[in-house]
Amino acid sequence: MIRNRIKEYRAKYDMKQEDLAKIVGVRRETIGNLEKGKYNPSLVLAWNIAKVFNATIEEVFTVEE
Repeated sequence: MIRNRIKEYRAKYDMKQEDLAKIVGVRRETIGNLEKGKYNPSLVLAWNIAKVFNATIEEVFTVEE
């Protein structure tokens, strides 16, 4: 399972789900599903999200067994 800190980073940057979704080119629902762990991002999407927060993919996403 892939865990993420998207919600935490969004709060740090005072960003809504809709704002992040527009920047990375997905629907707001996709960001919500990512945050809830219902959806695993593609590598490109993970990279784009991390880039928005000036972070590495590993800082935003972690893999847990």
